[in-house]
Amino acid sequence: MEKTSLDVTIREGKGKGFARSLRRSGRIPAILYSKGGSTPVSLDPAKVRKLLLLGHAESTLIDVKIEGVKEKADRIAVLRDYQTGPLTGELLHVDFFEISMDEKIRVAVPVKLTGETPAGVKEGGILQLVLREIEIECLPALIPDNLLLDASRLNIGESLHISDIRAAEGIKLVTDPAQVVLMIASPVSEKKLEELLAAPSAAEAVKEPELIKKPAKEGEKAEEKEGKA
Repeated sequence: MEKTSLDVTIREGKGKGFARSLRRSGRIPAILYSKGGSTPVSLDPAKVRKLLLLGHAESTLIDVKIEGVKEKADRIAVLRDYQTGPLTGELLHVDFFEISMDEKIRVAVPVKLTGETPAGVKEGGILQLVLREIEIECLPALIPDNLLLDASRLNIGESLHISDIRAAEGIKLVTDPAQVVLMIASPVSEKKLEELLAAPSAAEAVKEPELIKKPAKEGEKAEEKEGKA
């Protein structure tokens, strides 16, 4: 179980103008949610970025130390959501959720492959990781860093499912047991690849619709016959 600490400060201001000013100073706005309430705070985004780069931010327990409060200055939380700039990727806002070590929570945990290279890959197959994270439910202290999955015996065309994962005692896998986690796909032959590249595009494959004439009424049919006579 990963655990880290994070220093935050109570935030008095709000609004877009205040948020922009806060970011210029090197900090970002955040909210610490709890049952029945929320606490607006600000923090240095560097540590949050580090968590995101590690790839398991949502399953990491965070010891939040709040400056500026007299009661419950230390709280345990998990990262629930974050916002980044659409162009720069800059971290703009973070949401945390306070948890109790005595209550079960649901978090997404990354999948980690173990063992040797799968037999099917050695034969030329392609390993496709369908699910990179799996949702689990357990007490915070039991959250694993990852869920191990051994695919070394898989041949081409075979797959592993959620039901193939052996989770430790006290951990419940919430994701559908029938969901495929990874598979060994057949390699695409050069001939098949050439056929796919040579195949007409969807636009080219659409035929021009035929012109359908509107049925003539009885009077129109008679006029048409007289005109031909």
